[in-house]
Amino acid sequence: MLEVKVCESIDQISREDWNQLCGTDYPFLRHEFLQALERSGCVSANTGWQPLHLRLEQEGNLVGVMPLYLKNHSYGEYVFDWAWADAYSRHGLDYYPKLLTAIPFTPSQGPRFGISIPLQQAIPAMSQAAKVLCERFQASSWHGLFTESIIKDHFSSCGMMPRLGTQYHWHNDGYTSFDDFLSRFTSRKRKNLNKERQKIREQGIEIRVVEGSNIHDGLLEDFYRCYQLTYLKRGQRGYLNLDFFRLIRNTLPQHLMMVVAEAQEKTVAVALSFKSSNTLYGRYWGCLDEYENLHFEACYYRGIEYCIENELRYFDPGAQGEHKIQRGFKPIETWSVHWIEEPGFRQGIQQFLTDETQLMRQRILQLSESLPFKEVTPQEQVIKSDPDQ
Repeated sequence: MLEVKVCESIDQISREDWNQLCGTDYPFLRHEFLQALERSGCVSANTGWQPLHLRLEQEGNLVGVMPLYLKNHSYGEYVFDWAWADAYSRHGLDYYPKLLTAIPFTPSQGPRFGISIPLQQAIPAMSQAAKVLCERFQASSWHGLFTESIIKDHFSSCGMMPRLGTQYHWHNDGYTSFDDFLSRFTSRKRKNLNKERQKIREQGIEIRVVEGSNIHDGLLEDFYRCYQLTYLKRGQRGYLNLDFFRLIRNTLPQHLMMVVAEAQEKTVAVALSFKSSNTLYGRYWGCLDEYENLHFEACYYRGIEYCIENELRYFDPGAQGEHKIQRGFKPIETWSVHWIEEPGFRQGIQQFLTDETQLMRQRILQLSESLPFKEVTPQEQVIKSDPDQ
């Protein structure tokens, strides 16, 4: 018999128990990451992210955990449902609050729960719990964002509605250097990218990589100044505060990589990434002034170089940005799953998602045709598929 319980803080589940179930390779589901969000105050009822994490127990033993939040807005999610909320409002209904299983402010696809029992047992229990909690908290819906494809299929079999999106990721096809990567580009695309990189040198900008515990307080403060200033230029404030970044630097240093740009011995821009055993995740960026092509260099090209040098297989540079296509980032499918409590809206949204999926697949195919790579000859295909040749 499986029993689901709600925890109003990540601290109600021990770090050891949570990480044993979720693993410690994917950084964003680690207890330390979610705890830093709560302890810094970035995630709370006051910010519209009220924690309601799920414990799944079997005969009194903890066998599963899943992050869950009660939301009264849709900010910081990156799977956009503003039109759904507007439709509710036009019909005199409340879309908020809603329930959300996601990593706050983190549009990176990956695991969204940890279990020690078969998926066939766990996901029906979690799906049913989400539906029951919608009634308990008078929530319009439950949403699981950026979930893995195989998990999406299991939730779909429990009545949840899948939604297709796309991002642009870099794949390491056995490159030995950045020049080797560029050698796969068409001549024109390769020249354009080299010109972008040359502009960095012409502006007198020096780039260096700093990792883990070597990210000292002064450098972290420089980064945070750049990060917030970049948001303020758009009339906003960054979701995350300096306390959060200090906490993750102290508790998760092995997952951090920072690209630092300096001009005249002054830090002018910083890109902060996370990493797992096979993937680099570009996450936070900030710049004091406008420098031509610096964003591309710090957020994309240095990340690609880092992946090649450290034999990482993938680079997820963050949400959105079709300009990534011409720089060698391939469109990939991302998935979310949704439960809508109101039957009439559930039917309408299901039809919308069916139509949207068809259009999205067409769009992914079109984007794939815009990649900068040369056409592979039949001989090159054979060589690539047979590493012994």
